[in-house]
Amino acid sequence: VCVCERESERECAVAKVSIVFPGSVFNVSLPPPPLSLLDELIDAGNRSKVLDVLVSPAIKSDVYVMGMLFCLGIFLSFYLLAFLVACLESKSRGGREECRIRSPWVPMLHRKREGLLNTPDASPAETASLLGKGLTPASPCQPYEYGSFDNGSTVSSEAITDSMASGDASYMERSLDSVGRCRHESLSSVEEEDYDTLADIDSDKNIVRTKKYLCVSDLARKDKRVLSKKYQIYFWNIATIAVFYALPVIQLVITYQTVVNVTGNQDICYYNFLCAHPLGALSAFNNILSNVGYVMLGLLFLLIVLQREIVHKRAMMRNELAALECGIPKHFGLFYAMGTALMMEGLLSACYHVCPNYTNFQFDTSFMYMIAGLCMLKLYQKRHPDINASAYTAYACLAAVIFFSVLGVVFGKGNTIFWIVFSVIHILATMLLSTQLYYMGRWRLDSGTPRRILNVLYTDCIRQCSGPMYIDRMVLLVMGNIVNWSLAAYGLIERPNDFASYLLAIAICNLLLYFAFYIIMKLRSGERIQWMALVCILFTAVVWGFALFFFFQGLSTWQKTPAESREHNRECILLSFFDDHDIWHFLSSIAMFGSFLVLLTLDDDLDCVQRDKIFVF
Repeated sequence: VCVCERESERECAVAKVSIVFPGSVFNVSLPPPPLSLLDELIDAGNRSKVLDVLVSPAIKSDVYVMGMLFCLGIFLSFYLLAFLVACLESKSRGGREECRIRSPWVPMLHRKREGLLNTPDASPAETASLLGKGLTPASPCQPYEYGSFDNGSTVSSEAITDSMASGDASYMERSLDSVGRCRHESLSSVEEEDYDTLADIDSDKNIVRTKKYLCVSDLARKDKRVLSKKYQIYFWNIATIAVFYALPVIQLVITYQTVVNVTGNQDICYYNFLCAHPLGALSAFNNILSNVGYVMLGLLFLLIVLQREIVHKRAMMRNELAALECGIPKHFGLFYAMGTALMMEGLLSACYHVCPNYTNFQFDTSFMYMIAGLCMLKLYQKRHPDINASAYTAYACLAAVIFFSVLGVVFGKGNTIFWIVFSVIHILATMLLSTQLYYMGRWRLDSGTPRRILNVLYTDCIRQCSGPMYIDRMVLLVMGNIVNWSLAAYGLIERPNDFASYLLAIAICNLLLYFAFYIIMKLRSGERIQWMALVCILFTAVVWGFALFFFFQGLSTWQKTPAESREHNRECILLSFFDDHDIWHFLSSIAMFGSFLVLLTLDDDLDCVQRDKIFVF
């Protein structure tokens, strides 16, 4: 006999059924019926109903074992693949180093440069120009657009002809030229006391960073050891944050699971009851197991970064010119932080799926904000190593994001005042960050800021119509402001119930926008994308597409009542053990790992290019 203990307008909460077996009696809690059946009921008073209960056996232990082996097999295969790729890269790296040393181009380039610098009739000003301070094709950081040539210049026309004749030869010449220079000969470190009385034009950061066209050498002047320690703080800080954040979360979800087991109230947690396989005290072990991919692939990424760091340190100890003077400056602290964040995302996602509900969802998204922020910081650090944000500033901003996420969970539902305040803060933060990026930190926020803004608007927009000095940066920031202002307007008008997902969408949109801008500017600057990075980009894009398909299946939702959520439940679709959301966990962990590899390998084509020939954008 089924007796409803309590009733509301639309649903019966918990139904208790006594099932009599030979020699024993079991009390079973059944979920309420679908709303479609409740609509057919006319009498809302006390009622009774006879039910036929079919008790079917649970899945066998073999299914659990197969599910565990499947998870381990998939992600251990990535370890094997990474080992094979590392072996191939080690062999090819040795061949490339031998080619650099024995290349016949190096002595010819030495003679060519010495002939230019030792011209007997050259004046000191012309000599300084040949050293890269004039508007010549020999200097890449000159006042014309990326990848173009100054047709009015007559110096080094032979180099222009050779470059026009063969694009690959030009790229090789640029790479080999970097090998031929020693540190003191590098164009990025020439002393100018003999040629120019304005000695601080190359030392004062306020002057260097306001040049119209910057190269990486302009923003890689700080001591490498100091910067390495600065970026290592990212890793140690996120490791500390992870410990203090994860321990209370684990304690809380254990309490939730204990309450569910003791009371039998299945309305506390929003499981996919048609594919929830218990193990021990856990009600949905399969949803927890599927998060193992984040942890295993995050650890694999840390090992790959460690291997790259060891190779780079050995090259530095051997004083290899390619490691000292060429390529994007190698700082690995942010990569370690990204790998740690991926592992923590797996742990906290597993904690959320112990008892999925509205209040626990913030645990699942907290380190997603971290990952998106760290990826944007890493992209910016590649071309701006000296002026990237410190770990303390970055994590303080991310803490503010998580703080607003908590406020949105508590006060966001239908609260107009909250959405107005958040939208205003969102727009102001976007404008402040845009100013910081446009002027590369060379501005002050004080009482005189409004007056300076009015002066700029009057002189540049009213008195004379002049375009922006940094066009590429302005294009990116205008697009970014359009996207963020549109998202702020959408939130203010629609006021979505899932504030955490809305905040995550803002972070992902900004990351994708910046990544697309980086790729476009990289290709526009005449750089290449090597086969490894290209394979990672294509593979990651495909996996993200399939992952999002399974994510939007919606097997349960805490935005509705428990009874309405159960109407979305579906059967298992993989090995009779995993549902659609588990497949989302598998694919999204692989896609995040691939995204990290894209950032790691994206600028490998510049490893042999002098830093004063790598553009900043």
